[in-house]
Amino acid sequence: MINFDLQNHRPLREIVYEELKRQIVVGEIAPGTRMMEVELADEMGVSRTPVREAIRKLEKEGLVSIEPRRGAYASDISIKEMVDVLEVRQDLEGMAAGLAAVKVTEEEKEELLKATEGYKHAVESGDVQEIIRWDEAFHKLIVRCSGNKTLIQLVSQIQELALRFRYIYYEDFSRFEGQPQEHKEIVDAIISGNAEKARIEADQHISRLKEFVINEGETVFHGNHGKNAKDNKNIKNPQ
Repeated sequence: MINFDLQNHRPLREIVYEELKRQIVVGEIAPGTRMMEVELADEMGVSRTPVREAIRKLEKEGLVSIEPRRGAYASDISIKEMVDVLEVRQDLEGMAAGLAAVKVTEEEKEELLKATEGYKHAVESGDVQEIIRWDEAFHKLIVRCSGNKTLIQLVSQIQELALRFRYIYYEDFSRFEGQPQEHKEIVDAIISGNAEKARIEADQHISRLKEFVINEGETVFHGNHGKNAKDNKNIKNPQ
């Protein structure tokens, strides 16, 4: 049940929407899970109306699928969807890193180093929640360091979609143990002011992940989530 005492200044529909969105993004509501209004309302201690409104809003964002005569389900995640998001991230975050190398402040350099170390320590400890937290913070920080408001707004939505993927592909982090070094190389290029190298390093960082998803995605993601999803029949190679 939601603690409304801490959020009573906000509209109920907004609170319910954000909570359901969080549960879908972090995997508490697994892909393919049917979203029953009555059950969700009871769990959250609210009426069905804000739940229904939240589900409709989440459908517009692609996080929920509503099927006639069957109901609402947390959207499945396909390999193609992951690749689509990563293709956009590759270009935009490469651009962001290049701009950051030119515009980054001394204070932001310290933040980048802190995020790089935080991510490294999280990987070494094997704490998946911390790995995801620092990974998300690292990529958001680079975009912020670009100083480009339009780019920041564009990437924000893409990174939100990518967060849902992180909770899937970080279930077995052994495949990503080299990423702390990749983060370091991006940051070193930004701090040194080498815009071209920063762009290339950031681009290649996302490209490697995209290639992993294309080459191994069906085995990794279908194997981990087939039991949770409705059929998970959308988890397939895009080619």
